Amino acid sequence: MRFTTKSAFALAGVLTLGLTACAGDEGDVDNEGGEGGGDSGIESVDTITIGLVPATDSATEAEEENANALADQLSEALDGFDVEIFFADSYLGVIQGMQAGDVQLLMSGPVGMIQAEDEAGGHPILQSIRYGEDQYVTQWFTNDPDTYCLDDVVEDENGFSFCNGIYDEESGEMAEYGPMGEDALELIEDGTPVAYVEEGSASGFYFPQTQLNDLGVEVDAQFSGGHDEAVQNVYNGEFPIGTSFDDARENIAEENPDVGEELVVFAWAGPIPNDGIVASDEFDEDELEVLKEAFLSFGEEVEVGDEDEGTEGDPLYQVYEIEGLAEADEDALDVAREVYNDFGDEAGE
Repeated sequence: MRFTTKSAFALAGVLTLGLTACAGDEGDVDNEGGEGGGDSGIESVDTITIGLVPATDSATEAEEENANALADQLSEALDGFDVEIFFADSYLGVIQGMQAGDVQLLMSGPVGMIQAEDEAGGHPILQSIRYGEDQYVTQWFTNDPDTYCLDDVVEDENGFSFCNGIYDEESGEMAEYGPMGEDALELIEDGTPVAYVEEGSASGFYFPQTQLNDLGVEVDAQFSGGHDEAVQNVYNGEFPIGTSFDDARENIAEENPDVGEELVVFAWAGPIPNDGIVASDEFDEDELEVLKEAFLSFGEEVEVGDEDEGTEGDPLYQVYEIEGLAEADEDALDVAREVYNDFGDEAGE
């Protein structure tokens, strides 16, 4: 699966900062319909605030415009119900907003979805589909293939390097999503610094760290602050190995054209369920169904395996490159739930 920067912030979040502004301070959408708005089917709240986390320290103008378009579309699907956008500094911020009743919907990666369920009583209602998949993987990458590649380094058609069976050069196919290269991960010496993403990132920390825990490998975890930054830090030689979603190398390729050659993906962790939408416990069961139907009315419900180019003009695609939505898969989310629970109190630190 290939993501660009726009979708990267859907999959990572820092769990160290609190709610820094009142919901609705940024990117509010003033919709027609007054309190509740027409015959929306929503009566438990007067306004719905969607909590998002921007890709950088603060939302760009383009991110605000795209998010506002998403709020407008949801409002329209709910017969003019008031919908607002809140950008927090972290997923902990939007989760705390949901706890306080300031955020009614949040869009988050799988671990954030489970944390919202656990700490704010949220209900995962929908998951995203990209490239026909409802899951993805962590990629482990290195600037030291002599140490971590147990077979030849091969390149795909775009010049991006892989080893340890992740990419088949003859067939031109990637391996099926799942753990890969674990023999190479066992070669990591205890105390080796690793460029992780953030403490709340599913693919950038939770899943790869769980993988190392299972292998009995202890590393010096260093948090880069983002997927692009983790890739950049290893590319710059600051760390020998790092993690990100696949394939975050593409996000810095314009400025660093040789990143695909210099950084070799040598292992995978996962598979990881895709990000999704969580609704607060303020809504009753009927209202949850109304919200699902509203989102599905403009984010087509698709089956796994259905390829879709996405629609550049669609707000869901513009915000998170979501090509379709499907009902939340509780079995798939159990994987994220298990990983989250294995961290215990550390998950909220």
